[in-house]
Amino acid sequence: MKHTYALILALLMSINLFSQMDLSLDTFEVTSLRIATPTNETGRSITVITKDDIQSMPVNSLDEILQWTAGLEVQSRGGFGVQADISMRGATFTQVLMLVDGMRINDPLTGHFNGNIPVAIEEIERIEIIRGANSSLYGPDAVGGIINIITKTFDDNKENYVGGTFAYGSHDYINGRVGFIASEGDLSFGGGISVRQSDGEQFPVYFEDSLLLEKYRTAFDIKTLGFSVGYDIDNKTKLKVRTAYDYRDFDARYFYTTSNFDKSHETVSGWFTRASLERITKSGAWDVNLALRRNTDVFVFSPDFPSTNSHVTYLGNMTFNYQTQLSENWVLKSGGQIDRRSIGSNDRGDHSDWHGGAYLLGFYQKNALSLSTSLRGDYDNNYGFELTPNISMAYALPKVTLRASAGRTIRAADYTERYVSNNLMNLTPGRSLGNPDLLSEESWSQEIGLDWLASDNIILKLTGFNRSSSNLIDYISTNQSSIGSVSEIGSLQEGENYFFAQNISEVDTRGIEVESVIRLINQDDTRLIWNLAYTYLNTSSSSDEISVYISSHANHQLGSGFSLSHKRMKFSWNARYKKRPERIAANINSNLATSYFVMDTRISLGLSNSVALEAQLNNILDEQYANILGARMPGRWLQAGVSWRM
Repeated sequence: MKHTYALILALLMSINLFSQMDLSLDTFEVTSLRIATPTNETGRSITVITKDDIQSMPVNSLDEILQWTAGLEVQSRGGFGVQADISMRGATFTQVLMLVDGMRINDPLTGHFNGNIPVAIEEIERIEIIRGANSSLYGPDAVGGIINIITKTFDDNKENYVGGTFAYGSHDYINGRVGFIASEGDLSFGGGISVRQSDGEQFPVYFEDSLLLEKYRTAFDIKTLGFSVGYDIDNKTKLKVRTAYDYRDFDARYFYTTSNFDKSHETVSGWFTRASLERITKSGAWDVNLALRRNTDVFVFSPDFPSTNSHVTYLGNMTFNYQTQLSENWVLKSGGQIDRRSIGSNDRGDHSDWHGGAYLLGFYQKNALSLSTSLRGDYDNNYGFELTPNISMAYALPKVTLRASAGRTIRAADYTERYVSNNLMNLTPGRSLGNPDLLSEESWSQEIGLDWLASDNIILKLTGFNRSSSNLIDYISTNQSSIGSVSEIGSLQEGENYFFAQNISEVDTRGIEVESVIRLINQDDTRLIWNLAYTYLNTSSSSDEISVYISSHANHQLGSGFSLSHKRMKFSWNARYKKRPERIAANINSNLATSYFVMDTRISLGLSNSVALEAQLNNILDEQYANILGARMPGRWLQAGVSWRM
């Protein structure tokens, strides 16, 4: 009943977080589909979050920005960007491709690190979220969709700017971030710094009989630093370089297990460097891109006994793209990719893999019809050669856009799924075990949708989708007698069960996404916009085995919010409701409730055109909830401070 009343309150008082949204069906030109295309011509379900949108949100980190998007579920293990699994349309966190300026950053060690984005919020120009199959353009992992974070320098932003925020809050929380971009002639450069740290909340630990055992804290220290340079060599050639460092030190109790012995602490750090050379010629345009990501992870399961796992991973990636205008109606783009992954680990061993791919994309546009078709071939050490086709169509009338797309996607197992604990001896029951013999996943996805500009102040969007998958990878409780025949695994205890990575035969996911944006007031000094988004998901499997991640998504998600701007005052209020299967861990007296409801708010009062006082309250109702079984999310947190934009 508490959730029902709160949900009604949110719907009555909600407004869209996208306060600067221009209500039209072709507002943004999307670059993540390889050819810059207005959203109403892509044939896809797309959300674009701009830098102005972000400034109005009651958020602290990138994963909190993403959690308000329809069809996307962020399963955070801790608040404030500590760690988050990002799922889209029911695809697991390993099946969403993360990009920074068009280059992949998915960590080869584990998809749990895909939310560790090496970008400070002040560096972001916009975020492009494209739902559905995208392997035909970007290769493996783009099953549920792609999220491309575009920084100011790589968007050719020439605006001189400096801004930042400093706030202090509950539990000695410090939230500071600064960003800048400057240009002079042919040279531009920019950067950003973000710091979030706190002593954390204190949570109790109970025995099964509810006897208080001890208390633990959820302390964290997160720092991100980025710097970029752009240089126009001439009026046709551009060189861009960006480097970034991301550091995360946090208490990780129950992040990955519900063991009574779990007292985990983790430190993750990473470098990401990216360079691009672009040139426009008479016949077309081409670009060459290089990227390198180095990540280190030190995980201590418990200080009470030897339990430290250390990993170093590398991901090197090079791409080439060429675009030409064949005629007034046809654009052709092609490209290739080569990347190398490697790991050095005390529990997973030392491994390396090569991957290569090439694609061909054709885009046709005439009058109201837009048609995009692409075909890609990929070769990987793990799965050999695979083809991934895709086709998308849009028919854009003045008030209505009809769209549809279909495509095939693939994904290979990461190093954790293949090798976790395989290099250790005398493994205790209940541990996760990698499987070196895993096959690659494959999926066919289809969607159909409608975008309707009901009036100058109302947009309605409806999308239905289906994904049929085979050989999906997940961890299943398996007896030692069924694992013993698999090679390269350490010694197991006879007759005991382990969570063993396996291919699940067939899985179907179906869903519906509904979005509405209503502009209630649009005057010179006052704007008021309301947004409501609902996602329904259902996943069924041909296997009777109970797996860990494939069906862990919410069945129902409802998000709503509003933002009001009046002269120098800005106010935003956001709410989200989630309903999902219940899970229980009796040994630590924890459960994953079937539903939860959370509201956040933020207010800003301008002292001048460039300086404002701000206050933010997260989890207004002090809801006790979790996204991952055992990993408690923050309660009510208050912070206040000052921001400046020049």
